[in-house]
Amino acid sequence: EVKDNVAVVRINDPTSKVNTLGRHMQAELVEVINEIWGNSAVKSAVLISSKPGSFIAGADLNMFQACKTAEEVSYLLQAGQKMFEQIEKSPIPFVAAINGSCLGGGLEFAIACQYRIATKSKKTILGTPEVMLGLLPGAGGTQRLPKMVGLPAAFDMMLTGRNIKADKAKKMGLVHQLVEPLGPGLKSAEERTIEYLEEVAVDFAKGLADKKVTVEKKKGLMQKVQDFVMGLPPVRKQIYKTVHNKVMKQSKGLYPAPLKIIECVQTGIEKGNAAGYLSESEVSIITFTIRLVKHMHIYTST
Repeated sequence: EVKDNVAVVRINDPTSKVNTLGRHMQAELVEVINEIWGNSAVKSAVLISSKPGSFIAGADLNMFQACKTAEEVSYLLQAGQKMFEQIEKSPIPFVAAINGSCLGGGLEFAIACQYRIATKSKKTILGTPEVMLGLLPGAGGTQRLPKMVGLPAAFDMMLTGRNIKADKAKKMGLVHQLVEPLGPGLKSAEERTIEYLEEVAVDFAKGLADKKVTVEKKKGLMQKVQDFVMGLPPVRKQIYKTVHNKVMKQSKGLYPAPLKIIECVQTGIEKGNAAGYLSESEVSIITFTIRLVKHMHIYTST
């Protein structure tokens, strides 16, 4: 649907209680996004879930478990990376309107968008739980998160897999704006909240397209100092070392996923996006293969 030159994409998998990124949904999204880019009347877009309590709860693991070769896994991962990179570099702005679980591939989808709005609801959680399955964010998450929230916060998210509530996500810079959930009326509270979230997101998408609002915000002194410090190679090297040592102490090196996450992040920051995406894809194949052979490995922080 197009509202005032804003394309509204409503995500809803009718076959599941939650939305997951499987082959079918991914193919549909690619088709819809290409239609948006091909429509000259569309100046911006909103991605929102019409399913209560679920934005996108992650990738469909069955899709990967059905793969019979490493090449198949690689193809799926690179297709996800490509789709999100196209959204990130889109000539028109995309706004992710988040209500409910935004996890794993769902979060990677959201952070590829230019702007994120979330409901300040107990059900709205953001996170990268892949490490708890012996995996890692494989669709650009290891590359975008550090640039968005900083190295320490990104490592904490990816290495613990902990869920983050909307208000904390706002403070971290993971989302730009919060929307208060509505109570019940003629419709249920959930339905009213989703409709209100869509209205807010559409208004903001119009503002982005008209250049009346901007995503960029002025950095404070502390943020400028932090950016300067993080720009120093010796400081970053010390962070990698500290995080690596902590993982080794807790996991004894028995779980490859946390170490591979560190490796992918370091590659992307020190060698650039292209090398980072390639590393993420290659490492994801390894962790998926290990998971299929050994079943599930879990890493938890203390």
